[in-house]
Amino acid sequence: MDTAHATSPFPATLDVDYPDRPLNRLTTFFRAFTIIPIAIVLGTVSGATHIYTGGSGSGRTLIVVGAGGVLFAGPLLMILFRQKFPRWWFDWNLELTRFSSRVTVYAALLDDQYPSTDEQQSLHLDIQYPDVPRELNRWLPLVKWLLAIPHYVVLAFLVVGAFVSVVIAWFAILFTGRYPRGLFDYVVGVGRWGLRVTAYAFLLATDRYPPFTLKP
Repeated sequence: MDTAHATSPFPATLDVDYPDRPLNRLTTFFRAFTIIPIAIVLGTVSGATHIYTGGSGSGRTLIVVGAGGVLFAGPLLMILFRQKFPRWWFDWNLELTRFSSRVTVYAALLDDQYPSTDEQQSLHLDIQYPDVPRELNRWLPLVKWLLAIPHYVVLAFLVVGAFVSVVIAWFAILFTGRYPRGLFDYVVGVGRWGLRVTAYAFLLATDRYPPFTLKP
């Protein structure tokens, strides 16, 4: 095994600034409602929504309200047949992942600043653009989703723990204004783990197998 490769940072990183200040109790209490507008915005760019109006059959009118989502099939085919990953496809996936992660940070009470569609805020998320011919095996994208099954199993339990942690943190913030640091680090760690698996299996940005750890 290449020691330098094994000890180098994983090409997908995530961290969130700890809010070392009193968090807003009011927006924390109503978080399930305050998140709705930005969740709707995220939904419009995370997948297509179709509304059919007027006529029938071939005369039916199609209105596309939203479109987008993470690009998977296109990059897979380009890597497989051309050993290329168009940079603008990669950048779209990266920015959409950042946006959705900011919404998740807000939902998990990790920050009370309303999620921005384009500003970094307290979230620090990055994925390295791969040198496809040198760093990616052209055949591996066909089976990465299968190889990541052990991570799906572990993450299922970790996500349950993260949900319980957020519920406990909700009460802690309402009474103290603070997010318990241990719970904060755990929830961020679960997000970090999930990002690494996503970057490997679905964003196809790396062939390095994700580590089984919550740590950076």
